[in-house]
Amino acid sequence: MFRKSVATAVAIVFTCAPVLPALPQAAARKQSTASALDSATLQSLAAVAGQAMMQPTAYTYLEQLSDDIGARVTGSPEGQRAIDWGVATMKSIGLDNVHTESYQVFRGWTRGTASAELVAPIHRSLMVDAMGWVGSTPAGGVEGALVGVNTFDIDNEIKNNAASWRGKILLAYQQGQPPTNRMMGFLKFGDLLKAAQTNGAVAVIGGQGGRPSAGMHLTHTGALGFNVSYEIPVVSMSAEDQAQLQRYVERGVPVRIKINVQNKFSDEPVQSANVIGEIRGTEHPEQVIVVGGHLDSWDLASGATDNGCGTSTTLGAASAIMKSGLKPKRTIRFVLFTGEEEGLLGSLAYVKQHKDEMPNHLGAIILDAGQGAVTGLQLGGRDDLIPATEPFAKSLQAFGKMSVDDEVEFGTDTLSFTLQGLPGINLNQDTTDYKYTHHSAVDTLDHVSADVLDRNAAIMALTAFWIANRADRFAAPWSPEKTARMLVDKHDDELLKALGLWPFGDLGANPNGPAD
Repeated sequence: MFRKSVATAVAIVFTCAPVLPALPQAAARKQSTASALDSATLQSLAAVAGQAMMQPTAYTYLEQLSDDIGARVTGSPEGQRAIDWGVATMKSIGLDNVHTESYQVFRGWTRGTASAELVAPIHRSLMVDAMGWVGSTPAGGVEGALVGVNTFDIDNEIKNNAASWRGKILLAYQQGQPPTNRMMGFLKFGDLLKAAQTNGAVAVIGGQGGRPSAGMHLTHTGALGFNVSYEIPVVSMSAEDQAQLQRYVERGVPVRIKINVQNKFSDEPVQSANVIGEIRGTEHPEQVIVVGGHLDSWDLASGATDNGCGTSTTLGAASAIMKSGLKPKRTIRFVLFTGEEEGLLGSLAYVKQHKDEMPNHLGAIILDAGQGAVTGLQLGGRDDLIPATEPFAKSLQAFGKMSVDDEVEFGTDTLSFTLQGLPGINLNQDTTDYKYTHHSAVDTLDHVSADVLDRNAAIMALTAFWIANRADRFAAPWSPEKTARMLVDKHDDELLKALGLWPFGDLGANPNGPAD
């Protein structure tokens, strides 16, 4: 019922806006601003929206991916099954030029087992799961004294205490003043792990950089940097257990822990691939708007919200446009990226492999924040595109108010395109529940509402078609100088350099230099 009512509302908004009765002058000005799209555009968008909401497919795709394939760690056999499924699904939709593009992952990783128990001052089991791309304890596990390490003061911890860590199990926690840039704090956690390994610590608890796991009795796995691995075992622990251990440490109570983590690294790099299909443009087929989400997931559950939702939304958007029978002026390229969880590996490989095409790219539209409703469009630093985008966003009023801003999203595949000077368009979402489900044992299909998924697929389809079918080109890449300047102005350059992702050298450093 909800799906039908929303689709009807969308059709009314799109098809009837140009023929509204006369309004008082002030109201008419307001209405014309909100409905600045022309009649032909509104009618084509209505056709796409109708197919997205009245013949939805996104939930079916998500069900197949979550229940029939399950977790999809990059480079794993299950990851390859997901790639094969993506190819078959794109072909069934009727997309053109369906294929895969392979790239190499620095090393493969397979989760084994993880367990922990509190030995003293009392005895009981503790709830843990290994982080991704981390190593193992000796077979049978290891027992050691627990030492607290404040991850808000990592430099001093390493300088003053690291020499005493040999044979110890570190409890990472957060106390005092947090870093102004949370992502930079996350990267500093990598310094702690390197120091822990160098100085003989046997394991680290608190894999979220010392931040307690969100939710009741949950752990959250994940990589601990961009394109990096650590030989030392690092585990996430349930918030309840971690809090008890921290209370002991703060009281000065001696604590002993036994921990057993068994994972496996490959000896060689492993192969993965992005899955690609297109709707070819009729007038400017060489101009491309990328639409996508990441196909890979973590493995504590089925990866339904992270990022099965992005994958199924992408495929649902492709299906809606195909069913509408409309052909855009420019090419819409649907891409299911892999390797996102290990550091945007798939999207970085894509822009490298398509380097010569980048001048003809218009940007990328990405969804990667789970099961929540889309609430706005973030344009990846491209403030020049806000005036053109706002009227389109206002035309989506049947889906609720849509914000438009030029924020840069670092945590997903948008960043790879932003670094090319293109609008990496993040579909901003309500993440109220996502913080609990992602990377956890409850990242499952039952946490996704079909009606919200259909709504998001419709918004993605409409955004893609609007950009691809405009009379004039939506965007061209900014020069490296201008892109670097934007990132410096947003104070993002330091983080990108720390991640090893800054491609601009000294560009952008001179505030009085040329912008182009």
